[in-house]
Amino acid sequence: MKRLLSRYADIMDGISVFIGHGCSVLFFVCIAVSALEVVLRYGFDHPTIWSTEIAMTLCATAWVLAVGYVTKRNRHISITMMELLVGPRVWHYFRLLQMLIAAGAVTVLTLALWGPAARALARIEYSGSAFNSPQPTYFKTMIIAGCGLYLLQLVANIIRWAQGTEQEAGGGH
Repeated sequence: MKRLLSRYADIMDGISVFIGHGCSVLFFVCIAVSALEVVLRYGFDHPTIWSTEIAMTLCATAWVLAVGYVTKRNRHISITMMELLVGPRVWHYFRLLQMLIAAGAVTVLTLALWGPAARALARIEYSGSAFNSPQPTYFKTMIIAGCGLYLLQLVANIIRWAQGTEQEAGGGH
């Protein structure tokens, strides 16, 4: 059983890293879209109706889907002063408590968002802007996907914690 759980953690770590690195490309595409908008708007006096929504969608997608990667590397914002005050042994148990609380909170968030996302998929919602993209529907489903990735990576991190194979991310949090 220990080997099966270790295998799951390894696979989930690989998936999180793959998605995290893939999402980094979206930020570069966002920069390109924004630069194009600047050139078209100020260079040719011909702005687009789509660049703002596309840039927002690209950045939000990268941010939401990279949560597994951030969780795998233990790079969430944390209060490092507490780590110094309580010592390594107590901090080790605080890490478990933090992961369990996070799993509970994300589960509640996922359950709360499930209905609105299902309704948005059943009847596509549009932004109402000049571009009128299906951005609200897309965001609602992406947040559910991000919550799923976060929960799956939290399970992998808890397995690593229980097996004593959790890696510390050096250089702060």
